Amino acid sequence: MSSLSRWIPVLGGAVAGAVVALVIASASSTTSRNVTTTVVSPSATAAQGEPTSLRSGAGMTINQIYRAAAPGVVDIQVTQQTQSPGLGLFGGGGGTQVQQGEGAGVVYDKQGDIITDEHVVANATSVKVTFQDGLTVPAKVLGTDPSTDVGVIKVNVPASQLHPIPMGNSSAVQVGDPVVAIGSPFGQPWTTTAGIVSQTGRSITAPNNYTIPGAIQTDAAINPGNSGGPLLNGNAQVIGLNDQIETNNTTTTGQASSSGVGFATPINEDARVANEIIAGKRVQHAYVGVELAGTTTGGAQILLVTPNTPASQAGLQVGDVITAIDGRPVASTEAFIATIDTYNPGQTVTLTVRHSGQTKQVQIKLGVRPSQVPAG
Repeated sequence: MSSLSRWIPVLGGAVAGAVVALVIASASSTTSRNVTTTVVSPSATAAQGEPTSLRSGAGMTINQIYRAAAPGVVDIQVTQQTQSPGLGLFGGGGGTQVQQGEGAGVVYDKQGDIITDEHVVANATSVKVTFQDGLTVPAKVLGTDPSTDVGVIKVNVPASQLHPIPMGNSSAVQVGDPVVAIGSPFGQPWTTTAGIVSQTGRSITAPNNYTIPGAIQTDAAINPGNSGGPLLNGNAQVIGLNDQIETNNTTTTGQASSSGVGFATPINEDARVANEIIAGKRVQHAYVGVELAGTTTGGAQILLVTPNTPASQAGLQVGDVITAIDGRPVASTEAFIATIDTYNPGQTVTLTVRHSGQTKQVQIKLGVRPSQVPAG
């Protein structure tokens, strides 16, 4: 995680006198940047059946997982320069401020591509990568996607230095599956922690304020500096990139620390986005243009329709409840977001919409998601 601390207050306030905060796990820094409020919606029901770790055999020990995966985990050091605003009466007193960040990354292929969180390398002026054997080399940021919090950096090293970690299937993850996290918490590279999948199908907020669906919740200790490191299953496969924590704990320096509630972005989507970046494509997401209620069941209820968007042009209204997309049932806001994200901009979909007891079919041509959530 980037050592740029980012605090995201959870709606609902305090517990035991302390503000409960959802934090994008990031290493310590003297400079912090605030981002938007994150609402964690109720999780999707976990699939029934035997846990993945049991279906695939006895699984590996934590030590075996570490030894298999650690050579493919890197420590990432980031330098960023920002312009400080003027503080004087007439705007004077500004200047350039240097921030140092630290996170982790996963070797993705033998071509030198490394995946991490977008917020680790966003706006970086320089990036350095250190491998487990101590080799430190500069890295280039190939591209990032703030909507999924995915970034790809590239290093120029011999193929023998690169040990890609196999990708798992985040859609197959079940509650109770054992997991291992590796990263650089509080500046301690290759720190390894273990736990279980606490829940699946969580929603977290991306750096550009959109919702990331399908996040994996874990009780494996994740702290500032773990961002971008792998969450591994019992077969040493990557099922997610560690991204955020919810906590009411802070260190003596004011940094957030683990309370046993961490979140990783789903690797299936992370890998899809990374492949587009590596191929030199511009990552785009389908866009409807509605704000949805976060706690509804039986559909996704529209709270706001943004003007001049596909939603407004299709005639969607506040109060509409979307119950299906192209005949695929939509049971919640989470399901709507996840389903829409499987489509591409420019495609036309048919929404089944319920309003005031009436059900209708609405065709809508999906647009391109703006870089930031529209104001209001």
